[in-house]
Amino acid sequence: MSSRELAVSGAFYPQTCQEIKKYMTHFNTILKQNNINLGFKNTRAIIAPHAGYIYSGFSANLAYKSIDDCENIKRVVVIGPSHRVYVEGVSVAKFDNYPSPCGDLSIDIEFSKKLLEDYPFASFNPQAHNEHSTETQIPFIKEYLPNTKVVEIVYGKIEYELLSRMISEILEDSSTFLVISTDLSHFHNLQKAKELDNICLNAIIKKELALFDSGCEACGLIGVKALIQVAKKINLSVNFLDYRTSFDATKDDKSVVGYTSFILTKENSE
Repeated sequence: MSSRELAVSGAFYPQTCQEIKKYMTHFNTILKQNNINLGFKNTRAIIAPHAGYIYSGFSANLAYKSIDDCENIKRVVVIGPSHRVYVEGVSVAKFDNYPSPCGDLSIDIEFSKKLLEDYPFASFNPQAHNEHSTETQIPFIKEYLPNTKVVEIVYGKIEYELLSRMISEILEDSSTFLVISTDLSHFHNLQKAKELDNICLNAIIKKELALFDSGCEACGLIGVKALIQVAKKINLSVNFLDYRTSFDATKDDKSVVGYTSFILTKENSE
């Protein structure tokens, strides 16, 4: 049994399950106090941030909490950008097991191998999976989708059109759920960050790929554009959930990072 080693436990999120659950309880208490209605039927995908939970955990938690048909989901595919290792194309994890402080999740190795066989731009680079954009999603999956298997995909240099082909196949199975991991603009002042982030939000909401080219900054832009292309193709509805910046946590408006979350749904049951 091979296991994917944790890279950012104790940094981006707590090392203990007790502390992780404290975060989630806190986030969900805020939702309850503000009467925020959750629950989307026929959910197929989310866009979620991947910074430290103190900064973007609320947005990410809201996305996972909004999934209302968890019992129908058998597999969660997590796609995120590589921050530390150069990757040509995508790397699909071939480990057997994905640990987390709240318990392990099994990796769907057969599904992973199929993706590796189907796409010439896919390979397995173990170094690429020393990655926080995907790992930060795992505690949320363990909490809200505990009976699923996971597939981890880390991408680097690739055109979004190529990645969209893989996403199309992933979403063909209605029991497969997709997580696209991204943060938004980095290290601008608060006003500039909001201006740039609004470009991204507008492009996602309108499902207009050309709008991304007007100044959207996002480390996971390739994944987001690939998902939006597929959403247009298979008629997924885009539901905005949350937007915030690191200013909300730090009160530093000189250098901020933007975060958002969305949930995508199918209008008619498949």
